[in-house]
Amino acid sequence: MRPFIRSSSLPRQTSPVRVLVVEDQAKLAELLARGLREEGHATDVAERGEDALWMALAASYDAIVLDVMLPGIDGFKTCQELRRHGVWTPVLMLTARDAVDDRVQGLDAGADDYLAKPFAFDELLARLRALTRRTPTERPVVLEVGDLRLDPAAHRVWRGSTEIPLSTKEFVLLELLMRRSGTAVTRAQILDAAWDMTYERRSNIVDVYVRQLREKVDKPFGRNSIETLRGVGYRLVEDVV
Repeated sequence: MRPFIRSSSLPRQTSPVRVLVVEDQAKLAELLARGLREEGHATDVAERGEDALWMALAASYDAIVLDVMLPGIDGFKTCQELRRHGVWTPVLMLTARDAVDDRVQGLDAGADDYLAKPFAFDELLARLRALTRRTPTERPVVLEVGDLRLDPAAHRVWRGSTEIPLSTKEFVLLELLMRRSGTAVTRAQILDAAWDMTYERRSNIVDVYVRQLREKVDKPFGRNSIETLRGVGYRLVEDVV
């Protein structure tokens, strides 16, 4: 039986987040990571509970998808250790065991939600949306900086009345800059928010995407809203004609 069923019947309904998938079955981990990345989410994968602990302590995640049956320390112990170390990232536990006692044990270990295998991928996405909405920082419905508008839920961007098509990464980058408009955003912060750990930190990938973004949201409109801060990163400002 397949561990989950992928469906494309539902539209995108969430802003990009950073997710840690903890799953020792390589095929399932790959499928989950690929599906989440296709939805625009930066996704890292850990095969063991011990790896999940140091990764969650080293990086800031919006959600953790945690399998129960892991080599080494299991998912229950991993979740307990995360909480003991002060990591309060929402945890969605996955398991092939659907007994009430197992669900209770997972929740008592500090998990926020529980999903039994096999599951529909759309349900996993819906549960992640619900978990990330519970975080203290409410996300505004529509972001606005000058006449530049971004709708995270609809995944749409406009400059004035003109809609601008963006790739997934371009959208994630613009959303990050708009949420921190007027303040400096370092290349490291951009990499943490929009890319997973597989990317080389010394790569110029951030500069490439910033250049592409300027070509779409600034240049056609005679604007210069994305500023380069040499030695630091970038800053989005309200730029009027």
